[in-house]
Order: sequence, then structure tokens, then C-alpha cells
Amino acid sequence: MWLASAEVPLALYGAELIRSRLQNLEWVSEIALAHAAVVEHFARARGATVVPMKLFTLFSSVERALAEMHARRLPLGRVIKRIRGADEWGVRIARNTAFAGGEAVPVGPASSGAAFLAAKKRARDQARAQSVGAAQAAERSLEALARLAKGTRRQPPPEGAAAPPLVDAALLVPSSRKEKFKLAARREAERCRTAGADLTLTGPWPAYNFVQLEEARS
Repeated sequence: MWLASAEVPLALYGAELIRSRLQNLEWVSEIALAHAAVVEHFARARGATVVPMKLFTLFSSVERALAEMHARRLPLGRVIKRIRGADEWGVRIARNTAFAGGEAVPVGPASSGAAFLAAKKRARDQARAQSVGAAQAAERSLEALARLAKGTRRQPPPEGAAAPPLVDAALLVPSSRKEKFKLAARREAERCRTAGADLTLTGPWPAYNFVQLEEARS
């Protein structure tokens, strides 16, 4: 087991300074991209299993970092076993607001107020049915893709999002199933499209969402 680390100046990465700059999205994004580049560099090494640490994981010295890794060697070993030979893929399914399945319900001028209100109700019912259909297709697609994965992590919707995705998930997929998984994703994307939703697949990535440490068992 190896630890990849780098020294950083305390004047720039002290705890108080980091906390004061967390609202600076440009600065945080720059640091996050650099962090990801290092993780992905090592992940490309043949036979390597990389356990990414959280952004801004800092130790006072290399010796302290090594001591912490040694203390956590058992849970780290379980993490390595969990993610070895697998990659993380992102699956996001969002409702297609331009989709209009079925026959459109006219809501223009009507011969009476009752007819107009009835047409409006039919339009609302149609929109509601399309929304439910898209959500059901999204869940079925995630279930189908999850059958090819070793693990699945659902992501919470972004705070304050006006139109959160129907599905936002990370899947841990064995490298040996990569092509089968991509083929299944294309098939599920078509299923979603006919139901009024768009499926986006991203990856492969290091297993960022599957490296949570468990407490060492006594």
C-alpha cells in the first residue's frame, strides 16, 4: 500500500483560511480539478487500485499521514477489496421539458366555459401522466443498469434546484463489464427518450463515491 502526498504551505492551506474561502467557487473548483488530476493520474497505472481522499485532507506531517493510514489499514483494505477492478460511472436522468408524447390536447377557444375547463383538465392530466411515465422509466433504467454494477449510490438533489433530475446516481461497474454496461446504457437511454426523459452517462472515473471508510472491527 502506498500513500501519494504533497507538501503545501500552511499560509495558504491553514484550516481557518480554507474555511473562509469555501464560498469562493472559482478557487474551490481550481483546487478540486487539480486534486482530480492527481487521482486520475495514479488510477491510470496498470493494476493500481486508488482510494481517493476527500478534498482538503491535510496532515501536519508525512509521518502523521502514514500513522493515520496504518491505524486505518483494516478498513482501507476492505475499501480496496470493494473497488478493485471496477470503475465509477455516473448516470443522470432528467425530464425532457420539450417532450410531448401522445396526442396534444387543444386548450384554445372553446364554445363554452365548461368545454374550456374540460380541455384544460385533460391537458393537466396528460402532463401529469407524462411526468409519471418519465419517472417510472428512469427508475426502471437505473434498476437495469444497477444489475451490472457492484454497487449504486443515489445522489441527493442539488439544494434549491428548480427541476432536480429524476435519477442522479453513481454506479461501481467491474471493468470486465464495461462494454456490456455501455450497451445497456444506450438501450436504457432510448427507453427513457420515448418516455420523455434524457439519460446522460459519464465515466469511467475513479471510485470517488465508493471509498467511505468503515470503522475497524475489533
